[in-house]
This record gives sequence, structure tokens and C-alpha cells, in this order.
Amino acid sequence: MRSSMKVNWRSIKWARNSYAALYAACEQSGITLHETDHPSDDITCYSLNSVDEPHYRDEIADADCITIVGGPHASACPAEVASYADYVVVGEGEFTLPALIRRIEQGDGELPSGVCSGAVCRPVTHQVFLPAYLPFTRVKGTIEISRGCPYRCAYCQTPCLFGNRMRHRTIDGIVRAAEHYRDVRFVTPNALAYGSDGVHPRLDRVEALLRALQGHRIFFGTFPSEVRPEWITDASLELITTYASNTKLHFGAQSGTDRVLRLLKRGHTAEDVIHAVERCHDHGITPIVDYIFGFPFETDEDQYATIDQIREVTRYGKIHAHYFTPLPGTPLAGTTPRDVLPDIQHILGNLALHGKATGSWIEAEIRFFNRNENQ
Repeated sequence: MRSSMKVNWRSIKWARNSYAALYAACEQSGITLHETDHPSDDITCYSLNSVDEPHYRDEIADADCITIVGGPHASACPAEVASYADYVVVGEGEFTLPALIRRIEQGDGELPSGVCSGAVCRPVTHQVFLPAYLPFTRVKGTIEISRGCPYRCAYCQTPCLFGNRMRHRTIDGIVRAAEHYRDVRFVTPNALAYGSDGVHPRLDRVEALLRALQGHRIFFGTFPSEVRPEWITDASLELITTYASNTKLHFGAQSGTDRVLRLLKRGHTAEDVIHAVERCHDHGITPIVDYIFGFPFETDEDQYATIDQIREVTRYGKIHAHYFTPLPGTPLAGTTPRDVLPDIQHILGNLALHGKATGSWIEAEIRFFNRNENQ
């Protein structure tokens, strides 16, 4: 059944992959999403993160159409978003968005699970079974191979949006999606965790995936995905160097001290990071390592220790530094970032001048709007 209403998708650069996935899901239900640069017609849908949400709040509140808002910020703050949007989708949207659009068309006033409207909020009662949905169809996106994360990092919204249990697409489904590309890139919290529970590696399943994708140029564990440092072993690197084309590997350290890593519930140590860097170097892979400065419990000594580790990392690789953003829906929501020491800013600036550091350790928004570490 084709949709009786015109449904638009508000074009937002960072949410392009969400558009691709939800276009495919809506298409499966006979609904076409039309990309637009302003709210119009019958329904306009938005996907917002917590950094860009303030830029669209007034636009949504003033829209002369029905507005539906989802994404990380809506999932973390549904009541807030429901104060200016007509409907809020909480969590994953593949099932919920088409179901909501059909209910709006029918005009019966009944909300699907995972939707808030006004003061009424229906709790989420389902998780998406990824193999039931294509990652994209006419609107192309990066291939999402896994969703969810068993780790509960204190700064991360992923569990709020996708839950703590890892789910995976089938190898056949991934291969079919890859037919649209010569260069294949992936979306996943941890590429090396494909086929596993996210805690215990299943490199046999990783190898089966990579082997099935031969004939493509594979970029595995590079932006927009990454891996975890303790998963970087000789065996996992041999898989990457054997089957993939990338010469870089992206992973998060976030801090150079075990004290901060424990408070963040990262699940790895500072030593794991150095071992991962050294193993990458041994296998001819350049490590690209993420760090976050400005955690509220970070001391001067923690910042200097992180810089000491960064000096070790940049002997063989590069770093991408962020300034901490206390995102809603995370354990650190509502906390106040601490300043980055002037000495630290100076050292990071020098590393950037020498091509060893990217990112922004002063302005958090650049973390979301300026990122390109593809190879």
C-alpha cells in the first residue's frame, strides 16, 4: 500500500546514513521519503544528535507540517523534544517510523511502541532484527554490519540508542549490499567484533566475512567504524593485512591513565593502547587513535599522562583529539567539562602542525562536523 501522505526527510549531513537506512525501511512499507532542506508538505522527519539539535529546534517548532524527530538526542531526551515536535521516535526507527506514519495516516490516535507525543510516551518494546532490513536501497549509505555495544562507556550514547547487545547482519546480506560499491566501508562500533557477542572475539566469522567480500577494496576498522585496542592482536591484524586494503586502523584510547579509563568504564587499560600501537607498527599499519580531553574528573596529572602516551602513539601513528561533550542519556550527562591546560593545547597544536594530530580539543562541535580519516 502506497502512502497517502507526502513524507519528507530533512537533509542533515551527519544523518545521511540514517536517511539511507530509514529510506529503505519506509520503502519496504510502501512509504517514500523525499529529501528536503526545509519542513514542508504533510510530514517532515528529522534525525538529530545533541550537538546540532539546538540549530533545528525553532525550525521544528515553527513548521507548518507534522514533524517527527528521532536520533540520539530524541532517544535521550524524548520529553524535551516532544515539547516542540509533534512526534518523537525513541531508539531504532526501522520498524517504528513506518508504523507511526501509517497510524498518522489512519488518524486513529494510537501510538506505536517507542513513540512520544505531547505528554504520552509509549515505551520501547522491541529491538530491530537487522537481517530483516536492508542497510540501504535507492539512497546509498555506508554498510552497517553490526549494531549495539556491550560496553557502557560513560560518555557514549550508543547504548541509549541501540542497546548493549550486539546484533549483526548476515554475510549474504552484507555481500549483496557491497555489490553497489567497489570500495567497501562499514558502520559498526567494533569491526573486529563482527559475529561475536562484542566481548569474546570470533575471528573465524570476521575472516568468513572478509573472504566473502573478495573482489572489492575493503576498508575494515577505518572511519566511520573503528576497533577496540585490546582486540588488536597479531591474528586480527593478519586478517586485515591479508584481506583489506586499508593501511590505517582506527581505535579509541580516550585517556592515557588507568584511573580515568576505570571511571569511564572503558574495559581496557592504558597498556593495551601501547600494545595495539606497537602491533600495528609491526604489521605495517598506521594507528589512528582517539582521545578525549576535559572529563570532569580529569586532573592535571591525567592530562599530562595522556600527552605522554600520545607522544608514544605519534612515533608510529596519528591521534584524533576531542573536547569532552556531556551528552544526555549518558552517565556523564549534566557534568561540567574541565579546561584543557594551556601546555596541553600548545603540545596538541604542535602535533597538528606536524601532521600528527587532527580534531578539536577546544570546540566540541567540530567533532561532529569535520571528520575524514577514511584510508
